[in-house]
Amino acid sequence: MTTLWVVAISAAVCQISVFLTTIYLHRALTHRGLEVHRALAPLMHLHLSLFTGIKPREWVAVHRKHHHFSDKEGDPHSPLLFGLWRVLLGNVFYYRAEAANAATIAKYTPDYREDWVDRLPRRLISFAPLAGLGLFLILFGWLAGAIAYAVQGVVYILLNSSINSVCHVVGYRNYDNQATNLRSIALLTGGEGLHNNHHEFPSSARFARRASEIDPAWPVILVLERLGLATVNRAAIGKAA
Repeated sequence: MTTLWVVAISAAVCQISVFLTTIYLHRALTHRGLEVHRALAPLMHLHLSLFTGIKPREWVAVHRKHHHFSDKEGDPHSPLLFGLWRVLLGNVFYYRAEAANAATIAKYTPDYREDWVDRLPRRLISFAPLAGLGLFLILFGWLAGAIAYAVQGVVYILLNSSINSVCHVVGYRNYDNQATNLRSIALLTGGEGLHNNHHEFPSSARFARRASEIDPAWPVILVLERLGLATVNRAAIGKAA
């Protein structure tokens, strides 16, 4: 397989992970801005398990805690508390530390409903990223596969870390909260860079608030809704929660 195909497929996997993070983990599971069809949701979960190692319940708990203590003592990954570069480059470690806190999981996810991926043996789920790596090795060969899997994983981590770090320090604000909007990051993260808007209306499935703002995940959500694969909580759009 040529280098171009390796890059293209790896970039596609990374971008799918980004879109599943914002649509499934963030807007659906965490904030209930939409509900993904029960046949599709576990497939989204499976993809994230294979290519990011994320466990949805942990992600939801950590993010809800972030909103609870946004940029105040108790926020798991505030750049105002820990520094911009420490969160940008080390957010994955802050996330892992908080995700291991059983009290955080219990307090912030009492409404979490397990799917069939959650009910797989815990050891099997823990090794899911190795299965994802195995798929890359089969597709691209040993060296190219290992490099491609590592690079897409690092890019995914940095894109998500930029939201928790840069988008609380740099950018413009439509609303009076500490988070900021950055249109460039929004384009790369499925709309997550419109972070100031999101903190003002956390349960809204649509992040864009101005005509000049682009939320790439919103048209995808509308397509899923049209196909009967998602239901948008329209009462929450534009309303602060």
